[in-house]
Amino acid sequence: MTVLDPATTAIVCIEFQNEFATPGGKLHDAVKGVMDSTGMLDKTVKLTEEARKRGITVIHAPIVFSDDYRELSSAPYGILGNVKAGGCFKASGWGGAICDAMKPAEGDVVVEGKRGLCGFASTNLDFILRQRGIRNVALTGFLTNCCVESTMRSAYERGYHVITLTDCCAATSQEQQDAAVKFTFPMFSNPMTADEFLTKVGGSN
Repeated sequence: MTVLDPATTAIVCIEFQNEFATPGGKLHDAVKGVMDSTGMLDKTVKLTEEARKRGITVIHAPIVFSDDYRELSSAPYGILGNVKAGGCFKASGWGGAICDAMKPAEGDVVVEGKRGLCGFASTNLDFILRQRGIRNVALTGFLTNCCVESTMRSAYERGYHVITLTDCCAATSQEQQDAAVKFTFPMFSNPMTADEFLTKVGGSN
């Protein structure tokens, strides 16, 4: 079995923010079903706690906007249009904050500049990974078939060894979740569960 070196491995936690992860968030009801089906929030909390003990880098990648969404065009469409229309992920508000269960711990890194779907576009994620000598990138978060998938594709094309943690992601329907995990994830990553990932990582148990 290939053992991953904790020193060159990072877990990227995408958009574990109140809008998605917490009751009362504008998008929570849309993802609640899939979150509950996998227990993804509790699993990701436990995963990151164990990862820190083993020396794995934990990175948080929130998406936030100014109150008037000046970062976007005057008439955005698609998912970003829906974000603006719904008043979601404002940096100044509760919805844009990282949820309490996933608050960054000492030593974690928070990505800056995420305004779109891909965790690399418009951010300092690639800089962080390369500065820290990271080769293995494990992805978690929201939405499975949107920001997680977009980040997965970009990481793959940048030459990282990409892992998608299938029980630490959530989409807005089980059908979308299952399709991404079954058909798209294997094209651009090595999909596995959180427990399977931890068995492949060196360090203390």
